[in-house]
Amino acid sequence: MRSYREILTIPGAWKFSAAGLLARSGGAMMGIGIVLMVSALYGSYGLAGALAAANGVSWAIGTAVLSNLVDRYGQRRVMYPAILISAAALSLVVAFALWGLPAWSLFPPVIVSGVTGGAPGALVRARWNHVITKPEQLHTAYSLESTLDELTFVIGPVAATALSTQVHPAAALIAPIVLGLVGAQLFYSQRATEPPPAPRRDPAVEHPSFLRRLILLVPGVGSVIAVNLLIGCVFGSIDVSVVAAATGWNMRSASGAVLAVFSLASGIAGFYYGSRGWSSPLPKRFLIGVTLLFVFAALLPFVSSIVALGLIGLLVGATVAPTLINGNSLVGRLVPNGRLTEGLSWMGTGIGIGASIGSSVSGGVIDRAGYHGGLITVVVFAALAAIVALASSRTLRRASSDEDARTLAAETP
Repeated sequence: MRSYREILTIPGAWKFSAAGLLARSGGAMMGIGIVLMVSALYGSYGLAGALAAANGVSWAIGTAVLSNLVDRYGQRRVMYPAILISAAALSLVVAFALWGLPAWSLFPPVIVSGVTGGAPGALVRARWNHVITKPEQLHTAYSLESTLDELTFVIGPVAATALSTQVHPAAALIAPIVLGLVGAQLFYSQRATEPPPAPRRDPAVEHPSFLRRLILLVPGVGSVIAVNLLIGCVFGSIDVSVVAAATGWNMRSASGAVLAVFSLASGIAGFYYGSRGWSSPLPKRFLIGVTLLFVFAALLPFVSSIVALGLIGLLVGATVAPTLINGNSLVGRLVPNGRLTEGLSWMGTGIGIGASIGSSVSGGVIDRAGYHGGLITVVVFAALAAIVALASSRTLRRASSDEDARTLAAETP
């Protein structure tokens, strides 16, 4: 606990962290909110998954572009107007659904909402990197943010399910609009902790040999983001599959609680993980986390009750936050400081694209083969993540070691 207290006493730290938590809390309700509203109003999990996929992919692509602009021009200047557009577009999605317009009409506003949504979590992490002066504290800060991420996914699905089933199917998408606007106002108004834009002639940004500016070609970064994408596929597939399974067991209202169990276990594991110092190599810990995610996910197709699904969710969830912390730490170590927001945002982009693929694929599978097919889809994605992590482990070890050597050389007088 002392390590967390130390970083939260940094001037302005707890304020931007709390505001960032609120700003991104609506994102935890987005996927399941779309699935709940569309499946209830239009009667199709396939359509629900396709819309969630469209939103997620557009968010991922938009985030990659916006994060680059943020590094160049600053957080508030780029993201404050973007979030206003995103909220307006999401309002149109709700309105069109309530008016019963054709399914195709939902796609344009859901895409616009995603493109302009941004990644508040990456912006918060960039602020931590800006205000922290001790390298060992960055592990704690990233762990704190991963724990808070999971907190949103503990509360978000439960709140979305309650709003959708007890108030109105569209209520789960109205809440993110309000939360996003309020959080953005609080977060972007804090100018003292906002990282300055990268200097126009920063070699990390403009050096012609910097891999033609494609950050995915930085050694090791592409493989970490590829694993993140597949983990995102697991997330998206779980969202749709849990709703379908709970509905099949006549326990639809419990689906949010089950998803909250996944996230609660992840949050607790992340909090514990961040409170400790670890001597084992970071790439090794990353590989172990992805492997355990697959091992526990492989149990999901064998469950036949909501309680069993929740119990397996505890095991799967416990592997998530530590793995994401390790992934963020690896990317933060490998990319230049002048492109940190872009690098961290690509982590969110991988998750977003993956979640979109996962929800779309599993939605189609569920329409044809039932919830059991959706749970098998979760396992397939987890297996692919483990395979990619294992195949890239040598590259990650080499890239991480090279970066450590460069850092040591730079610090040596």
